[in-house]
Amino acid sequence: MSAQGQDSIDGLVDAIAQKVAARLALAPTASGGYDPGHNPDEPCTADASSCNACGFCATRKPDVVEHMVQLGAARIGAGGGGKKPSDKVAALIDHTLLKPDVTNDQLAQVCDEARKWHFATVCVNAVNIPFVARHLAGSGVKPIAVVGFPLGASTGSAKAFEAREAIRNGAREIDTVINIGALKSKDYATVQDDLCKVVQASKPYPVKVILETSQLSREEKIIGCALSKAAGAAFVKTSTGFGGGGATVEDVALMRQIVGDDMQVKASGGVRSLDDVKNMVAAGADRIGASASVAIVTGKTSSGSY
Repeated sequence: MSAQGQDSIDGLVDAIAQKVAARLALAPTASGGYDPGHNPDEPCTADASSCNACGFCATRKPDVVEHMVQLGAARIGAGGGGKKPSDKVAALIDHTLLKPDVTNDQLAQVCDEARKWHFATVCVNAVNIPFVARHLAGSGVKPIAVVGFPLGASTGSAKAFEAREAIRNGAREIDTVINIGALKSKDYATVQDDLCKVVQASKPYPVKVILETSQLSREEKIIGCALSKAAGAAFVKTSTGFGGGGATVEDVALMRQIVGDDMQVKASGGVRSLDDVKNMVAAGADRIGASASVAIVTGKTSSGSY
């Protein structure tokens, strides 16, 4: 890419970061980053006129409150439609099995569980998509493939090829890992090119961009979300589950604020109980990635991993 093109992208990212910072009511620091307007661990004292919609309370988020009522978080009725709370929770979950040593028997079990509990999807490595797609046929549960997983350190062309092949084999959503090193190096042109190639290769199916939030600064999370949105991705996602950290309420709330209503947010990594799910949904998550899915819908807590 020419120097002029790089400068243009850098300028765009700077403008996006400033706009998002203003939207989040953040103040610039001496280092060029941004600090939050208030500490989410402290009680909020804002009234309706001064609330900046930080995302850490439900006062200004009636849609989330309604969603949580439907999940059974409140002790009042809200037009449940005849479904049990476990059914509604299950519909939010990508049932996940991403370890490299999984067997066909384990994959078949995950598919059977997804059918039984009506999970939204089954998320597996791309090599396992043909097997999973066959076992889920006719169930209404969608197969998901991860791409460039778990490091995100493949070329954009390689990720695009992997996405295209996964879809040919039956994947109906793609979860791709952002180029973390390029993002941290402020090489935004490479990040954008990478994401655009995967989104284009995956059409007409949606792409989730995994940010690996535990490895990013607040400013990098903001820019990663902004670049994902500009590339046409459908979701931003917190974590791979293999990167040394998982989803947090604070990260989900931040991501929701950045992407607004134009994209969805997936919380993944360390979500192991129904309370975890409720907290993530209250913060703004639309989808949950979990290997502990059965434990979650049966009211248990799992200590397992992907």
